Amino acid sequence: MLRLRAVCLFPWRLFHFRPFSCEPLISQMDKCTDEEQVFDFIEKNKAILSEKQVGCAFNVLWQFQKQKTSLLKSVECIRDHPQFLTLYNLTTSKVEFMNDDTLVNVLYITQQFAVEAHDPLVEALVTEAWRRLERFDIHVLSKFSTCLADQHLHVSPLMGKIADIVNRKLENIRDLRSLSVLMVSISSLISQRFQEQLVKKAELLFDTIDSSQVNIARRIVQFLRNIKYCYYPLLERCNKIFLSHANHLDLESISKILSLYHFLQFHSFEFVLMTKNRLTEMIPLIDHPASFVKLFIALGPSAGPEEKKQLESSILLMSAELTSQQALAVIVALEEMESRNSRLIKKIASILHKHLDDYKPIELLKITQALIFLHYRSKELFVKLREALLSHLKISVKSSEISLLVYAISMLPSPHLDEVVISRIEAVLPQCDLNDLNSFATSVLRWIQYDYMYLESTTGKQLKLLQKLDHYGHQRLQKFNNLNRLWEELKSLKGDWFVESLLEETIATLQCLMDEINYVNVAGISSFIARMNYLDTLILDRIASVVLQQIEKIHPFAVLAIILPFSILNYDPPQRDEFFGTCVQHLNSYLTVLDPLMLVFLGFSFATLQYFPEDLLKTIFNIKFLDRLDSQLELLCSSLNMRVQFRLMELNRAVCLECPEYQIPWFHDRFCQQHYNKDIGSMNGVQQHVYKMLAEVLGGINCVKASVLTPYYHTVDFECILDKRKKPLPYGNHNTTLGKLPASHWESNTPIVRSRLPPGAERIAFDFLDLRAFCRNIPHLKGKSAMKKRHLEILGYRVIQIPHFEWNSMALSTKEARMDYLRERIFGEGKS
Repeated sequence: MLRLRAVCLFPWRLFHFRPFSCEPLISQMDKCTDEEQVFDFIEKNKAILSEKQVGCAFNVLWQFQKQKTSLLKSVECIRDHPQFLTLYNLTTSKVEFMNDDTLVNVLYITQQFAVEAHDPLVEALVTEAWRRLERFDIHVLSKFSTCLADQHLHVSPLMGKIADIVNRKLENIRDLRSLSVLMVSISSLISQRFQEQLVKKAELLFDTIDSSQVNIARRIVQFLRNIKYCYYPLLERCNKIFLSHANHLDLESISKILSLYHFLQFHSFEFVLMTKNRLTEMIPLIDHPASFVKLFIALGPSAGPEEKKQLESSILLMSAELTSQQALAVIVALEEMESRNSRLIKKIASILHKHLDDYKPIELLKITQALIFLHYRSKELFVKLREALLSHLKISVKSSEISLLVYAISMLPSPHLDEVVISRIEAVLPQCDLNDLNSFATSVLRWIQYDYMYLESTTGKQLKLLQKLDHYGHQRLQKFNNLNRLWEELKSLKGDWFVESLLEETIATLQCLMDEINYVNVAGISSFIARMNYLDTLILDRIASVVLQQIEKIHPFAVLAIILPFSILNYDPPQRDEFFGTCVQHLNSYLTVLDPLMLVFLGFSFATLQYFPEDLLKTIFNIKFLDRLDSQLELLCSSLNMRVQFRLMELNRAVCLECPEYQIPWFHDRFCQQHYNKDIGSMNGVQQHVYKMLAEVLGGINCVKASVLTPYYHTVDFECILDKRKKPLPYGNHNTTLGKLPASHWESNTPIVRSRLPPGAERIAFDFLDLRAFCRNIPHLKGKSAMKKRHLEILGYRVIQIPHFEWNSMALSTKEARMDYLRERIFGEGKS
């Protein structure tokens, strides 16, 4: 009897919650042509709608919204519609009966309609989803994680639970689309080991997607940005997908990808060039301020003169409509563009001025840096900016935030270190990492310099604060027992304080941890050593050893960073030829893929080391490559553009002089004439003093030349000629006066042709070497100075290099001692 009763009750229970057929109703909803028809349908059928039909109603409403452009979307109108409340109430009563997919989909769409996270319906949907979390398939789990991320629950226990599920099920996941969503959502709370597992899994699954999956590739790049990991193999593959669809990407996608690349410092010349053309076409088509600001930020830094003019004039016309955040984005872009449009800068500054109280500390720092860089001056604005910074400083408790606020205050005109600033710095010193301490020290040193220049005094409080910073810096270094954690704090460090106070101990710490150098961090450690100009053979030998052992795991994009310290510091590791040969061989298959400017820097770095890879050089000195390089130069800021051109010239010179067998022509005559015509000018006081002494030693002013341009355009401080009996030979017509140099004589396009010397005579070049020519820690000649000496000797000079530490030593403190020193170097004799 009880069994029969149970069987009889079952159909009634089923009928109560699931109507016999829901297909006709769903079909009717699918035929609706707008939101009003959907809401009319809900009103008429609210008594019989099932949970599946409720989910379908949300879907149809959202599809209508997705079909509209961003300007026509009206989620508030949908949310505030009277029948949306009916749908809301129906959903609330059916949450627990929805299947997993419907449940999470309704939550997602509800959030798209701007229903607040604390709304009872959203809370009920999240709670129910949490209860079912373990049974969700990977697709539903990924969508749920997006919902949590939209609620800013990136580091919540619930997101932690999702991360745990992904970790346990990772081996069986085959859907890269869902995995990429999850990777972005859980990126804030996973370990480094788990990060690496996800990267490897994404790399493994990448072949399962086709080249149309732009969103998957973008999410993978977003994940790498979130975990601050520039993993070249994945970035390269994602970049190929972006390139294959560059002509179909919209402004939003291009803007996002460029922003991600910029953060990761991943350079794709092809992507920038292709998107530049696409963005340029959009300039006359966009007239909405929000969209145009995105275009301005994305295109501005790479735009040519005409495009910049169009962008600046258009944004000026729209400036009255800009919001505070849009004005901030524009001023930062103007800084990156190195703009000199004073009218536009003034207009944007006025908008920033009105909204200064609304900005966060990091935004105030960006404003300060941009205005100072753009040479904008407004006492009223800077006074208010200082007040806003001090206001945040008084209430801030995070060391990183306090350090950036202090840094911004120190940049403002007429800085002054007051008690409020000192007390806030001292309060957070025990919490500070190396970056915070360095930022504080840079700020204090700026104030000290200002006081010394304008007040001719330095307060004891400033010096005492510097001593405290030194103490906490040393204390921080002593705590490191893991190389990767140390590197996280070292990677962006620069400035006088760090170098003077902590560099020695930092190198000692690196030596203790150098066994942890591996294929992952070797490029970063190499770039740090190069940046610090510090020659430590133990660390460099370890770097070379790691490269030789693990070269297959190192991406070719990282080779430049690895080679740099050896090139800059002029150091050959014990296995020199094997080390350089391994690096070059690893590069060869990528010569057509690497950015042109990276190849130029690679070629120059190897040339500095007297290593001339034939395949690399033939790739660079090729008409097609040079055309590509010219196209890339148009995208670069003026300073980087000029730097690349100089490196190409120096590489061309090195190959012509040191590898004439390659028969690469010299084609930089016009470039050098334009540059050195501007560059050769008056002698400074020290040069005039040395000029007089050399004239006295050599027997007359007509026996010495100053600021000489050699064939191939090396500059020599002074030059003289001795005959075979070591007697100075006078030059011809000398019209040199102190403080003014003779007019340059330009050689022909065969720059090695010049006047012959008498038999047995020798030409001597004097090269005064300042501290920049030597490694920071020892008097070891750096790569560029050593290469210059080689080139001058090939050109027939006897080179006399005079180091600053010899010339300025106590032993040469008198004129007589210096004269004897010069005689000894020139003639090989002592006192006269």
